[in-house]
Amino acid sequence: MKRLLALLIFVTSIANAQFSIKGTMTPPEESDWVILYKIEGAKQKFISNSTIVFEDVNIGGNTQKVGRFELNLPADAKEGAYRVTYRNQGAGFVDFFFNKENIEFVFNPVYPEESIVFTKSRENKVYREYLDAIALMQRSIDSLQVEYLKADEKKTKKAYKKAYKEQEEVQEIYEGKSEGMLVNTYIKASKPTNSSSIFDDTQEYLNHVVGSFFDNVDFSDKKLYNSPFIIDKITNYVFYLNIAENQTLQQKLYNESIAKVMDLVEDDKVRKEVTEYLITRFANARNSEIVDGLFANYYDKLPGEFQDPKFRDDKVALLRATVGRIAPDFSWKEEGKDYKLSTLNDGEKYLLVFWSTGCSHCLKEIPLLYDFMKTHDKTSVIAFGIEQEDLEWNEYVKKLYGWHNVMGTHPDNKWENEVVRTYQLVGTPTYFILNQDKKIIAMPNSFEDVKDYFDNGNAAKE
Repeated sequence: MKRLLALLIFVTSIANAQFSIKGTMTPPEESDWVILYKIEGAKQKFISNSTIVFEDVNIGGNTQKVGRFELNLPADAKEGAYRVTYRNQGAGFVDFFFNKENIEFVFNPVYPEESIVFTKSRENKVYREYLDAIALMQRSIDSLQVEYLKADEKKTKKAYKKAYKEQEEVQEIYEGKSEGMLVNTYIKASKPTNSSSIFDDTQEYLNHVVGSFFDNVDFSDKKLYNSPFIIDKITNYVFYLNIAENQTLQQKLYNESIAKVMDLVEDDKVRKEVTEYLITRFANARNSEIVDGLFANYYDKLPGEFQDPKFRDDKVALLRATVGRIAPDFSWKEEGKDYKLSTLNDGEKYLLVFWSTGCSHCLKEIPLLYDFMKTHDKTSVIAFGIEQEDLEWNEYVKKLYGWHNVMGTHPDNKWENEVVRTYQLVGTPTYFILNQDKKIIAMPNSFEDVKDYFDNGNAAKE
């Protein structure tokens, strides 16, 4: 009976065992909540949530407020990459690896990635040590390469070879140090792809950086994919490594970098998630040309079970009013006469501006815009007022003689107006420049951008 009782106690203790994730924010965040997710591909799976406890602590004789939180994982929790989020938007999260151990860390919530220090967790300590060491050496190698391109000197070439060898040794040390650990996979995949010899030509150097970027990344490795690692690599490659000032060239580079990525992704499930991630990024940037290509060249070619009609509909709706599309049509009355955007024919181009009398910035900007557009009388202006009621708007538009003045409203909320929703508006003023066929050819961000468009010859290039 004693043995049986001991066994039952042991089994119960195993069943109730759990691992703790403890974090300390210094200084604390304004919010009082954190959410724990497990990273699964390009998505996050909710695990649990907790509250932040605020405390005053003495640091070096000074009282400082900190925020502490604790989350728990059951004994059978899956190993892998996890994320603690403390903001709804922006850089409001910290990532870590879990492999059956308690984890504790301290960080500044404003600069989480740069400031995080793990005080408990062998896996994460080793990985952070490795990242810091390899990044320091990479900066040295990069600076030597740039120095050599500026001035071909033997001492720089010699220093480069030394730095390269030292980096290789550090890589080998940490691969050995992490043997048998979860982070070993990530350390191997993070191995720098520098050339053993310094480059004499700038273009050859840049070609090598781009061409070798994914050399150590196995896209079929589930450990890599079920972490931020591969998505971060794709993001850096597509959005930050291939950059051009010319818009046409930039679109070409986007397409080439996307093709490179998709050539490396063979699994249909992974292709679906990577493609959806890229579509979402480009859709949020209102880049309809790239989104159309992603759908046509990759998403539509996935097996039917991997395509999501709702996802497609949502992204297409988001891009109904963006550069390259025909502006969504709407109608209005002026002095008893019916008008439609699609049939308007009184301008060589059209400036469509959404504004509101309830927007103080609009009330400053619209008069400036009105005076400015007098110097561009071949462009017809359609000013769409987003209003809750028409009294103030009716008085104000008397000052905007010569414009097409349209008012949109809604019985509950002016932002729920059908035209407002179709154009995916989130603020005022918002500008669209249309050609004679009502195709959207530019989306200036501000009045200054509108001026730049018309004053600096952009209008003539369309």
